[in-house]
Amino acid sequence: MRLLHRPVLIAFFVLLAVNCTAPAQTPRTIPALFVSDIHFDPFHDPDRVKDLVAAPAAEWSKVLAAPASANQQAAFDSLQKTCHARGVDTPYDLLASSLKAMRDRQPDAKFMIVSGDLIAHGFTCRYATLFPQAAPGDYQAFVVKTIDFVVNRLRSTFPGMPVYVALGNNDSGCGDYKLDANSTFFAQTAPLIAEALPASQRKQVVEEFKPGGYYSVTMAVPMRGTRLIALNDNLISPKYATCAGQPDPAPAAAEIDWLQRQLAAARAAHQKVWVTGHIPPGIDPYSTVAKFRNVCAGKSPSEFLASDDMANTLVDSADILRLGIFGHTHMDEMRLLTRDTDAGSKQVPIKVVASISPVDGNIPSFTVARIDPAAAVLNDYDVVEASNQTGIDTTWKTEYNYAATFKQPDFAPASLHQLVADFKADPKAASPASAAYIHNYFVGDMSRELSPFWPEYVCALGNYTAKDFAACVCPATK
Repeated sequence: MRLLHRPVLIAFFVLLAVNCTAPAQTPRTIPALFVSDIHFDPFHDPDRVKDLVAAPAAEWSKVLAAPASANQQAAFDSLQKTCHARGVDTPYDLLASSLKAMRDRQPDAKFMIVSGDLIAHGFTCRYATLFPQAAPGDYQAFVVKTIDFVVNRLRSTFPGMPVYVALGNNDSGCGDYKLDANSTFFAQTAPLIAEALPASQRKQVVEEFKPGGYYSVTMAVPMRGTRLIALNDNLISPKYATCAGQPDPAPAAAEIDWLQRQLAAARAAHQKVWVTGHIPPGIDPYSTVAKFRNVCAGKSPSEFLASDDMANTLVDSADILRLGIFGHTHMDEMRLLTRDTDAGSKQVPIKVVASISPVDGNIPSFTVARIDPAAAVLNDYDVVEASNQTGIDTTWKTEYNYAATFKQPDFAPASLHQLVADFKADPKAASPASAAYIHNYFVGDMSRELSPFWPEYVCALGNYTAKDFAACVCPATK
């Protein structure tokens, strides 16, 4: 055999090494941020609000970061009393602290999902109290400017990172749960929502958003082949009304039809799907118990939405739907939309994200997620909580880690099915997993909120219809 010359031999081994090196691959997991119920309150220093009205949203930080007015606390307490506030929402200090914590904790986050309620509770009353002589349209202009400020702060904290925002029931130009289809509010808000997305998607999102405040996009890389559908499920709430205060089922029907078409298009394109919105589908177990709804005696449980149409539509697409992300309850929760069919069980995992706002006495928090970008599966997450409710001299630390706490490999249907089954088999909440869920449900812990009706609550986790919930709570009446 003829020996190779030394230079040729070296080149051969270099080429062999290059060819044997594994090609670059998408990382197994990527970090992302889930944020909900910010409820930013620009009225926290009432004497400063006139300056905010006069200033463009881009200059609000300068106004809000200035020293507080001499009578800030007294004026705020008076406004709280006038508007019958149940607690304190998110002042500027807390917003700034939470965003800094997100950046410090996860500077390389690949995207953020915000599941609604950007502005404070009682916004209408607060504005009317401070500006009783305001001209028509001034209120909506201030709402839009507040949304602009919040979204801009999210964007500027993570420049170039996609921020996918859904509207909450407070995010309205005419009042809580009140919206008009094809309104100027949607037209004015659309570019603010779109500006937080890649430039190539903005025009399409603006046009899609204008009729009802919902949109659909292909998620940016490193997510692969995944469509995000951002709902405005306030239109589907039983509390929904037009700006004139009238019921109108047409916007809800139009949104469900649009959702069905989006899911069909995703399936045809061989895409995986995520859905985000504000109000989660299914049973509201806390209200059911608080209102003494005796479902075993035939009373209907309280439900978050006016019908099961949205949940049914999502479950029908369980083959492509990998995750739903919602908020609204201000609590840290999980759900599994489930329907048994002849072909097997259809299941969709739902993550309910706890609030930044401490309005219910909870500690502010956000969620750091670990995503498998190829499978579009939520693998793991940390809930990160504040040391206080003010944002002043606040530190942030991990409250708990999902995988370590619940001993599950991911937040996929099989894992959630096992978790819910384990919870159901533990009616006294004696297991470490049940105790951890109850402890972490109300960030900052208020176990008494959930402990007395743990079995009923667990039934809501895996049964989204009134019929299935009643069958779980009252098995003798199946």
